Amino acid sequence: MKSDSTVFEISPKTSLFAFNFKEIWQYRDLLVLFVRRDFVAMYKQTILGPLWFFIQPIISSFVFYIIFNRVANISTDGMPPYLFYLAGLTAWNYFSTCLNSTSNVFVGNAGIFGKVYFPRLITPLSIVISNLLKFAMQFVIFMLFYVYFYMQGAHIQFTVYAWLFPVLLVLMGGLGLGMGIIVSALTTKYRDLTFLVGFGVQLFMYATPVIYPLSQIPEKYHTYIMLNPMTGVIETFRLAFLGVGVMNWTALWYSVAVMIALLFIGIVLFNKTEKNFMDTV
Repeated sequence: MKSDSTVFEISPKTSLFAFNFKEIWQYRDLLVLFVRRDFVAMYKQTILGPLWFFIQPIISSFVFYIIFNRVANISTDGMPPYLFYLAGLTAWNYFSTCLNSTSNVFVGNAGIFGKVYFPRLITPLSIVISNLLKFAMQFVIFMLFYVYFYMQGAHIQFTVYAWLFPVLLVLMGGLGLGMGIIVSALTTKYRDLTFLVGFGVQLFMYATPVIYPLSQIPEKYHTYIMLNPMTGVIETFRLAFLGVGVMNWTALWYSVAVMIALLFIGIVLFNKTEKNFMDTV
């Protein structure tokens, strides 16, 4: 009698550069389950639930409006200040959430990793995808305010660069994933990094043109700001949807190069840590 059973052979990786994306595709059903788990578990025991996705950027943008526009009187290049801050936060929040969430993958999932085999890279990938759902909700809020300010006569407009929106999404998620899995691999030995990530991301935001336009930065500091790979992403996002700024292809290609480098380094470190992390977690 012929057997229809399928045999899977599980063998250790022999190379740190073994990027087995085919295996990840084979476990796509598990990836979907993890995405659902991450999304549901995040606000399962909260009163407002997913409403926090909408509340957080609305309140944060209002605080920035009061402090940086009304009090500090920082220009927003003629854009409605509230919409200017909301655009920057919408893009930044996706990146920062991916970074924060993936930076604790090994420590947070040690119980699962030690019991059953599956491609470990599925876990941070599921986090990035589940955060994409959160981004979609916040983007809807941004568009609602966009329509409101447009109806009020604000000088805002979609530009031809809006077609780069999918590319910007990949860059936000890819940069957050790359940095996050690097930190995750290091936190198995150096737990201090866990405490530094949240604080460091907040400082990183102020080194990114989220609450100020690039035009407000003195020329002598431009080079330092442009070394930040999120600078090109935020500036292109605002140019695409608000029409403010000038397209800087060099900055955008730089962001692409940094993302690829971070993902490569991150996956190599991830593969290395995966082999013996249970001895250190």
